[in-house]
Order: sequence, then structure tokens, then C-alpha cells
Amino acid sequence: MLTVGIYLFDEVEVLDFAGPFEVFSTASRLAVLRGEAAPFRVLLIGRHAAHIRARGGLRVEVDTSLDAPLELDVLLVPGGVVSAELEDEKLIAWIARTAAGTRLTASVCTGAFLLAAAGLLDGKHATTHWEDLEDLQAAFPKVQVTDGRRYIDLGSIVTSAGISAGLDMSLHLVRRLASPELAIATARQMDYDWLGEDETAS
Repeated sequence: MLTVGIYLFDEVEVLDFAGPFEVFSTASRLAVLRGEAAPFRVLLIGRHAAHIRARGGLRVEVDTSLDAPLELDVLLVPGGVVSAELEDEKLIAWIARTAAGTRLTASVCTGAFLLAAAGLLDGKHATTHWEDLEDLQAAFPKVQVTDGRRYIDLGSIVTSAGISAGLDMSLHLVRRLASPELAIATARQMDYDWLGEDETAS
């Protein structure tokens, strides 16, 4: 079973984290119904082991904190209002340190800014929400910011465009980490029109 850790913070975009959470948890539920082992366990991680308030005022309780000993296979960093997170040196160091021990690290939307601040995107193709492409390039000139892609898979680093693109990226990760059949079944169970194109970078 792979452990997927999703970092949450105040003013996180709801679908940025809830979409991937739904994909990975649905994939595991379907696998169990088929008599197979659940491929994923999802943990919600916050600065403190309490709750956060997402955009729109949604309160979400997290499972664990940055200070807890964690062994993650996948680290997923969603977007939203990330200005406070970018100023948090402890968080940026945690992202860099945690990513070094994961199978892959992914971002949704403006979560790419946090990966870039941690030095994970230097010299790499990456994407983010269409409104933030220019800002990402200006803030992190070493990043090869790319438009027109739902997600970009570089192997150990995966970035996606805005909000709903996190669903496409997460289904792709189910396909990559579990099986294509489970990814297709997950999209169907969610009634999500997933085309399933492979968007690895060339």
C-alpha cells in the first residue's frame, strides 16, 4: 500500500485537495470490492495536528502534522492562496526534505510555487493555473513554465494546471502506480469524463 500525503493549509483551494483525495480513496475502495488490496492510503497533513480553513470557509480536520514522523510514497501539494506558505521557511524545508524520500512529489495549481520554492522544479518543465503562469515564471526563472498542459509528469515530479486538472493528474497517477484498468474504473465510478491522455514531458 502506498501512502499519499496531502499538505493542507489555510486558504487551500478545496478541489485542489478534495479531487485527488476522492480519486485515491475511490481507487482503493474499488480495489477492495474486487477482492484486491487497497493500493493507497491518504493522509491529510497540516502545520499542526488540528484543522485548517480552506477557501470558502470549509473547515477540514487534518490527520497529522509536519512535526510527526512520516514515511510518504507520494507527497501532493495543492494550491490556493500560497503567499503565507511561501514565507514559511520551515515548510519549504519540509517539502524539500520530504520530497527527497518519496517515490514522487506532485502539485496542483499554485502548489507549484511551493515546489519551486523548495528547488524541486529548477531546470524542469512545470505548469500551474493559467492565471499564474507568468507569475511562476517571474518568481522562479529557472523553471521551464509550460502552458497548455493538464499535467506534466517528469517521473519523480508531477505538476498540474488549475483546480480540476488535479483530477486528471491523480487519475494518471492511479494508472501509473496501480493499473490502467483501475484508473478507468475510478473515473467511471466518479462519473468523470477522463480522456486519459498521457502527458509526460518530452
